[in-house]
Amino acid sequence: MRRSVFLWLMLFFAACNTNKNMGTRYNPAKDSFLDTLLSAHADRLGPVFRQVQEFGLQIIYTQIDRDADNRPHFTDHYYRVDTGRYFYPASTVKLAASALALEKLNDLNIPGLDRNTPMFTDSLQGITPEVLSDSTAANGLPSVGQYIKKILLVSDNDAYNRLYEFIGQETFNKRLWENGFTAVQIKHRVGVTGIDPEENRHTNPVTFRQGDRVIYSQPEAYSRLTFSPRHDLMGKAYYNDKNELVNSPMDASRKNRVPLADLHGILRQIIFPETVTKKHRFRLKDSDYQFLYHCMSAQPDESAHPHYDTAEFHHNYVKFLLFGGKEGNSINANIRSFNKPGWAYGFLTDVAYIADFTHHVEFMLSATVYVNKDGILDDEHYQFEETGKPFLKALGEIIYEYELQRAKKHLPDLSKFRFDYTKRLE
Repeated sequence: MRRSVFLWLMLFFAACNTNKNMGTRYNPAKDSFLDTLLSAHADRLGPVFRQVQEFGLQIIYTQIDRDADNRPHFTDHYYRVDTGRYFYPASTVKLAASALALEKLNDLNIPGLDRNTPMFTDSLQGITPEVLSDSTAANGLPSVGQYIKKILLVSDNDAYNRLYEFIGQETFNKRLWENGFTAVQIKHRVGVTGIDPEENRHTNPVTFRQGDRVIYSQPEAYSRLTFSPRHDLMGKAYYNDKNELVNSPMDASRKNRVPLADLHGILRQIIFPETVTKKHRFRLKDSDYQFLYHCMSAQPDESAHPHYDTAEFHHNYVKFLLFGGKEGNSINANIRSFNKPGWAYGFLTDVAYIADFTHHVEFMLSATVYVNKDGILDDEHYQFEETGKPFLKALGEIIYEYELQRAKKHLPDLSKFRFDYTKRLE
């Protein structure tokens, strides 16, 4: 009993520490609150928490307290968040692409042009092929909305690449920089090989058309953007495009880069746009946000178009924090994770806003972990299932359990995040 009282006293005093400074490569952030809370559950967190340096663990946890007018106020806690330590963001970049594609449609402000307008992508010789149809859509045609659904439901790579081509590399980066995420570098498509950095500067012609009527036509584009120099490395060795083992770290300076704090910030700007100044906000309509929230929180089996084989794309397929990506992992409450994960090269990341409508709980949690025991990239010997996902599940559970008992002066009104998932996404 004494140990329990002592622990919660430590957590109380640690929670008073609201230092928002994050770490650098040489001075990682030390947050006594998270350190104390997680240390009390070290056994549940397993090998990742015992060897945090080896696993490259970084965590951001945001407590959300509402005032009498339901306005959110945030207290951020950091665990080993190091802006100088590179991790590959993988599919987490797709959330920003989804928001920016909707934003571009709004900026164009053309009658008849919206997320449901059929979008046809021409080919770029030697880079990517054309897209003239989409069998997953109810009408058989591709669109921004259909691509976003596929991105957020199952993390579809081609869907992201088509939005990258619509947005353009230059606009993609400049808009994120304008929103305050100046360390971000989005340099390439994902999930495709043989496309070099110069080719990723080129983006395909795109045409939006209703029947024979052209609504908007965008020519091929080329990004002349200058990126700040980087010297990021990852892994101990890697297999090159010729499937030859190279016994040195991979040069990651040509790869996408999004620090965890920026991923967390992008999510916050989407979930809580009212807390961001107009200058640093995505230019989205209320209907855009509602569409994003629905797609972010829905499961593959809650979609009609696209329709997914649930043997492969099962319930919780892209829900890692709290749910562990396990089909049978259900919690006795009405809980939804509004998230975007990414996994590649042994880096496993999830960025989530989690809402429990039964117990009036909400919080944000982001984490990245490196689960690549042999340090070799592209050998597909990663420990996502046995190490990474169980850790994220346990981490989410610990924070959730803490939130269940954390006193709140005003319970949140979460109605804007509620959806009827029995009405499948169309």
